[in-house]
Amino acid sequence: MRFLILRLRVLAVAAALVLLVTLGAFSAKAAGAAEVYWSGARSLPIYSVERSDNKIAISFDCAWGVEHTDAILEHLSAAKVRATFFTVQFWAERYPEYLKKIDEAGHEVGTHSATHSYMSRLGESEIRAELESSSAAITKVTGKPVVLFRPPYGDYDNLLIDTTRALGLYPIQWDVDSLDWKDLSAADIADRIVARVKSGSIILCHNNGLHTAEALPIVFDALRARGFEFVPIGELIYKENYRIDPSGRQIADNAA
Repeated sequence: MRFLILRLRVLAVAAALVLLVTLGAFSAKAAGAAEVYWSGARSLPIYSVERSDNKIAISFDCAWGVEHTDAILEHLSAAKVRATFFTVQFWAERYPEYLKKIDEAGHEVGTHSATHSYMSRLGESEIRAELESSSAAITKVTGKPVVLFRPPYGDYDNLLIDTTRALGLYPIQWDVDSLDWKDLSAADIADRIVARVKSGSIILCHNNGLHTAEALPIVFDALRARGFEFVPIGELIYKENYRIDPSGRQIADNAA
């Protein structure tokens, strides 16, 4: 009897060990599947571009006001820098003279949505309406097609990115955030940008940042001294034959 009880205990322990190993293997498999899903299946915008020629882009989101826009345009002109402006539809409709001024100065204009909402909360038809109406509002003023889109708040999900691409737009994020909307000093804005830029970087600024315009000459001088060249985002990114790595960096298919 005592031998039977001991044997049963041994069998129970063995069964428990088998169960633990099985569960462990299942958990590892599940974790691996999740890792593949998030790193491989997630649709990503372009955060930066793999380049070896030191080309970079500076961009300005336009959603609120124009008080500092003339100063920004003056500094861009003085430095002979062409930038990319992402405008919300209601901004474009309220300030068409500024949109026209931006376009005529040789800068690129992309859409920043129609209503500046959190677009990951929208359905496909709502996303399409936002992108189509905002692009049409820009084209009405500039006469040029819109090919770039920046999600408001940097907020996106697979549906937004996939719908954007289906409409022929390139979704654009950034890898260098100036944080100028926090009203940092010009020196602090410049320090943040200069310290973080690398070849292929996309810099985020805002047209109505309190000290953004003041920071621009510092940024331009410092980065040009390091050999960087400013181009609009449309000239920085690859339009075909590319892939995007898990960090959002766009890489040409023929790159090693």
